[in-house]
Amino acid sequence: MEKIFNFEDRLVRFAGECIFFSRQLEKIFENEYYKNQLISSSGSASLNFGETQGTITDKDFIFKVSLVVKELKESRNSLKILDYIKEGDDSKRSKLLIEVEQLIAISSKMILNKK
Repeated sequence: MEKIFNFEDRLVRFAGECIFFSRQLEKIFENEYYKNQLISSSGSASLNFGETQGTITDKDFIFKVSLVVKELKESRNSLKILDYIKEGDDSKRSKLLIEVEQLIAISSKMILNKK
């Protein structure tokens, strides 16, 4: 994946890549469940970060970015479960797991910097 330095753009790309990854999963009950969770949480992380643009106070910003971290951690868990059961493309899944860890670290650092 090409390096993107804008955090919002990275979140958008992450959500999109999760959709692309999910489209390739075999259509069985277990995969459908984690696919839906992954699409929801990765998209929610991006949408919540978009809402930080309108925050007025540091407290509001911290709250919104905390929601981003929560959703990213949920995305990470879905990816870890899919990794454990070896579903989806190994290379793509590994890249998504690396990216979600970096996104969690960046957003957590944003919170610390505002405190």
